Amino acid sequence: MGKVDTLLSVFDAMYPDAETELTYHKDYELLIAVLLSAQATDVSVNKVTPDLFKQFPSLESIKEAPLKDIESAIKTIGLYKSKAKNLQLTAIQLLEKAGGKVPNDLDFLQTLPGVGRKTANVVVSVLFNEPRIAVDTHVSRVSKRLKLAFKKDSPLKVEEKLMRKFPKEHWTKLHHQMIFFGRYHCKAQAPKCDGCPLKSECRYPHIKVT
Repeated sequence: MGKVDTLLSVFDAMYPDAETELTYHKDYELLIAVLLSAQATDVSVNKVTPDLFKQFPSLESIKEAPLKDIESAIKTIGLYKSKAKNLQLTAIQLLEKAGGKVPNDLDFLQTLPGVGRKTANVVVSVLFNEPRIAVDTHVSRVSKRLKLAFKKDSPLKVEEKLMRKFPKEHWTKLHHQMIFFGRYHCKAQAPKCDGCPLKSECRYPHIKVT
């Protein structure tokens, strides 16, 4: 069994049902949740979004809200002031340029305030089932430790390498599995190396990647 098959087999065994842990009901709610999750945990985001979306049940209500009210609703999230501003500006642009819908358009999504390539990849992958690999800190760290990328590689370079190495039909599930593996097993600090089924493939502790 080759390395790619080994990794896919292990990830399938460990996280057979991996998918986004962010809670949402509408397309723009997912976009907002992913926007809020930058430098924050999904758990912390899921704690604020139910009340946020109850208080502001539409893009129009977000557009019209006083910025301080949005800030207050997400104040437990890191960088909440800048995120509140980006959230409102994103709502405005979706209404004015996309008819109030989140489009299946990676380039357009990346023009929205606070939405980078990772966020856009997550959105088109989850909402539209497009094969994408979103590289966050977990995917980047796991890729570099498992010798799928070099320590110096940018998120875009990591994404490109993963897409070359793994079959396209695995991309969407794989990126969730790698997030779970990095979040719960191959942690930045104190990774669970003892008994890890991928220990033989790993550079840690010879390469320190957080």
